[in-house]
Amino acid sequence: MKLCIGILLAILAILIGSPLLALVTGMGFALIFKLPDDFISKSIGTKFLQAGIVILGLTISASSALELTALYFPYISIFVFVVFLTGLLLGKIFNIEKRLALLIASGTAICGATAMAAISPLIKAKPRELLVSMAIIFSFNALAIALFPLIANSIGMADVSFGAWAAMAIHDTSSVVGAAMAYGGAALEVATTLKLGRTIWLIPLIVILGIFYKDEKSTKPKFPIFVFIFILAIVLGSALNFEEQTLLALDSMSQIFLVAALFCIGAQISLEAMKQIDIKTFSVAFVLWTFTLIFSYSLVNLF
Repeated sequence: MKLCIGILLAILAILIGSPLLALVTGMGFALIFKLPDDFISKSIGTKFLQAGIVILGLTISASSALELTALYFPYISIFVFVVFLTGLLLGKIFNIEKRLALLIASGTAICGATAMAAISPLIKAKPRELLVSMAIIFSFNALAIALFPLIANSIGMADVSFGAWAAMAIHDTSSVVGAAMAYGGAALEVATTLKLGRTIWLIPLIVILGIFYKDEKSTKPKFPIFVFIFILAIVLGSALNFEEQTLLALDSMSQIFLVAALFCIGAQISLEAMKQIDIKTFSVAFVLWTFTLIFSYSLVNLF
């Protein structure tokens, strides 16, 4: 019964096409029906998200993607370094566990839950520490999908600027995509391309932490294969030079997968994890994110 209701709600969200509605509907479904953690596998939402982004890659011009990356990557690199170090500093100021500070700093600077899950075994984070960090980041991600388009519309941000801002200031790829979809225009292409470029910084992070924590099994960085597939999709789409109708069809297909992904991700909310959030850890994450919003906006406005 719950599965049938979930499928119907997901279809409704897809038909409406609102990323925020999809996320909120998924969250509501999980909370009302008190879904167990394994009701919707975390891999389902990830696979939908990756499929939607790869299909989107087929519609992106290779020259445009290269130009965007060349223009913004130095600023993204500065952003990653500054935010990560600021997160560690805030952890010391608020006197929270070093492992928690590392999780929050990595998630905020690079790629949210993905970064935290990747470094968790390396720094020997406790299950509760990872759970609390992810719960905080999840709440910020949900807020970002709603607030970012509103803020940007109120100040009249251009599509490209908004895409770059979202790619830097929002933690997880799913929420970057959701906010960019809600804003419209060229924001989605810009945000997706730059966010995946930001994700590459996960490799040096793993290498550096591996040196400090001296765990031989964890020091070997793994290249984000999905980023490579996305790049291949851009190259393939540019080589095939699709007609306008095909591009529109691919765009619609991409939107379906992305909205479905947001519904699944919303349905994975854990009320128990939310209850375990303590005020000091939340304060570190909140202050760091506030700094991130302002700092990333300043970097975007340098152009």
